[in-house]
Amino acid sequence: MADGFFGYPFRRLFLSPPAYHEWSGSTALMDWLESPTAHIFKVNVPGFNKEDIKVQVGDGNILHIKGEGGKEETHEKDTVWHVAERGTRKRGFSREIELPEDVKLDQIKAQVENGVLTIVAPKDTNPKQSKVRNINITSKL
Repeated sequence: MADGFFGYPFRRLFLSPPAYHEWSGSTALMDWLESPTAHIFKVNVPGFNKEDIKVQVGDGNILHIKGEGGKEETHEKDTVWHVAERGTRKRGFSREIELPEDVKLDQIKAQVENGVLTIVAPKDTNPKQSKVRNINITSKL
């Protein structure tokens, strides 16, 4: 969704912080904390089991968090609904977050407890070599 207009490498310039929704059928609210050793994501996922949630890292350091679960509530035909605020259909959510470059992708861990999904993405404490390369300028090509 955001990739069309804010495609890589421009996404980081226009989206701050580099987090965005792809689709959300619920309010999967998220906190993103940064400690000296890790990035920590806490996502509200009330009513979802660990089997209902998928966490993946895709190309471009994109963290995908997706939840699908619950069953549609069925009631007898003569039941009359007066208020339906809790939702009666299948629930789902999806979030995408562009991870910083200092994340150790192979060491990301996730846990769900008491309706909160916690994802810990450890930081690489070794400084990376600069990708900047000087180019000589000549008067003729």
